[in-house]
Amino acid sequence: MKNKLVVFVVCGLLLLLTPLVAQYFGNAWVRIIDLALLYVLLALGLNIVVGYAGLLDLGYIAFYAVGAYMFALLASPHLTDTFPAVKAMFPNGLHTPIWIAIPLAAALAGIAGVLLGAPTLKLRGDYLAIVTLGFGEIIRVFMNNLDAPVNITNGPKGIAGIDPMHLGPVNLGRPTEIFGFEIASVTLYYYLFLALVVASVVICYRLEQSRIGRAWMAIREDEIAAKAMGINTRNMKLLAFGMGATFGGVAGSMFAAFQNFVSPESFSLQESVMVVAMVVLGGLGHIPGVILGGFVLAALPEVLRYVADPLQHATGGRLDAAILRQLLIALAMIIIMLMRPRGLWPSPEHGKAAPTPVPSK
Repeated sequence: MKNKLVVFVVCGLLLLLTPLVAQYFGNAWVRIIDLALLYVLLALGLNIVVGYAGLLDLGYIAFYAVGAYMFALLASPHLTDTFPAVKAMFPNGLHTPIWIAIPLAAALAGIAGVLLGAPTLKLRGDYLAIVTLGFGEIIRVFMNNLDAPVNITNGPKGIAGIDPMHLGPVNLGRPTEIFGFEIASVTLYYYLFLALVVASVVICYRLEQSRIGRAWMAIREDEIAAKAMGINTRNMKLLAFGMGATFGGVAGSMFAAFQNFVSPESFSLQESVMVVAMVVLGGLGHIPGVILGGFVLAALPEVLRYVADPLQHATGGRLDAAILRQLLIALAMIIIMLMRPRGLWPSPEHGKAAPTPVPSK
């Protein structure tokens, strides 16, 4: 117990000091870490659906979009500028505080998750993946086209002017000075995202050890056997979809506040596949592995910029750096999965007999 306490304290101090050290190398590095934390939050939510319940969801990014657009509409001038009735009700504009935004984003995304799960209860494997993929694309297309005849999402132009998050008197969109030391806006967001990730990890661990978590894992291993043992597979699947979606909704609201702008391009199929890859690459159903997979795949594109640009110059500009970077990402993922087929940090295997010791002569 003492060793575990020391490890937790050291890890906590490192996490608290990381953005302060990264600031000296430029705020861009802190911004990369912030986005990585958002991807980790998404991966933890998807791990509930894919890792625990075994339901392959390729449309998870839809819940990310729901949370982002929900906060964008409630914390930007878009609704008051478009609808005179809303302007009359809120003459000073809509400025949703964080203590309303987070629960509302979680609830709205959770409802969307249940609505997605309801028609897919009898589907498995590839069929479930295709239906959820279609759901994700439907949400993106809706966001792209709901600018006529009534302008709700502003279509492909996106929604700008979104308020930054406020924690009491602290505006996370502006630098803050503490004891003569200036803390950048991206660093303030880092601590908010870190707190949400830590809370999500605690929730996931509690779910994993609960009766609900064990029921999800039973469904993942053998749904027919789970049903024969008295588990209500219908309700458990709906709960997995809804619970996993809440994480995506919260991450989406944080993304909108962090970027101060949302558009349909941020919620493409590629983003959804990337989040699935984080869960699989890190280790299905294993929280430390999912966190590691999220950080690796979120940071890998930025790290490979320093490889792709020199290669582009070496070939006289004949290779496009962006395309080359995507190729290098794909190659890195293939190499990792060939070397670690169960993920970078897989869950320990249970239920297997211990190796028989070789008798000494």
